[in-house]
Order: sequence, then C-alpha cells, then structure tokens
Amino acid sequence: MSEMVRVMASGVFDILHTGHIHYLTEAKKLGDELHVVVATDSTVRKKKHEPITPEGMRLELVRNLKPVDRAYLGREGDIFDIVREIKPDIIALGYDQHFEEKKLTMELKKIGLNVRILRVSQFDHDLNGTKKIIQKIVDWYTFKKKIDKEEG
Repeated sequence: MSEMVRVMASGVFDILHTGHIHYLTEAKKLGDELHVVVATDSTVRKKKHEPITPEGMRLELVRNLKPVDRAYLGREGDIFDIVREIKPDIIALGYDQHFEEKKLTMELKKIGLNVRILRVSQFDHDLNGTKKIIQKIVDWYTFKKKIDKEEG
C-alpha cells in the first residue's frame, strides 16, 4: 500500500473568495491530504495589511472548507516550525505568493526536509482577491454617498 501524500498550503484567507477556493482545490488535487496554515493577525499586519477578519474566524472558515483536511494557525518566528510539525510531501504555493521555489527548497533541505514545491495556476475573476473586493465595496459606498447627496 502506498503512503498518503500530504500537501501543505498557506495564506491569509481574509474575506474568503473564489481565488482562495481555486487555490485550495488545486492544492488538494496534488495529494491525498490538504493541511492549511492560516496566517496570524500579527503576521498579516507585518506582511500585508490590517486583517479584516480576526485569525480565529479565518481559521474556522478555512477549517470548514471542503478541500481542507486540517487547518492550523501559523506561528510567530521561524516559519519552518509549522512545516516541521506538518511534515508535508508537497507545499502548494498560490500563483501570487511571494516565495522563490528554488530558495524555499534549499532552505527546507538545510533543515532536513525533502519537500516538493509546486505553484498552482492563476484564477482570473474580477473578484478573485481581497483587495479587489474591498475596492469594489469602497467604490459602491462612495457612489451611494454621492447619489444620496445629490438626491438629498
């Protein structure tokens, strides 16, 4: 009997959208089990933006998505601690995640982990990103205020 192939994916998952679903669905296709790491609020603040939804809520949402077998909250400090715990065979990167595959592979080998790094395909949709969704909300709100002012 062959061993189960464990895939690890990671991300912020702030305001879930179809881009997230595409990423996790494609990651799941790479193996038998999908383990997902959700970034902590402090990591999101350092690397991206102020999170819209708190880490506990984001973790709960991801944990309940169909492709996800297990979900974890990320760790502060050494990003490889969680990788050591999960022991993935494959790490699936989103098309827009800022990791260099070769550099990441070398860093993993240095700590004794032989992990394949694969990047999933891009998903094109007008609302495939958190920033795009926020911008659409801001545009709608701005337009509504302008109409209300003109009518009022």
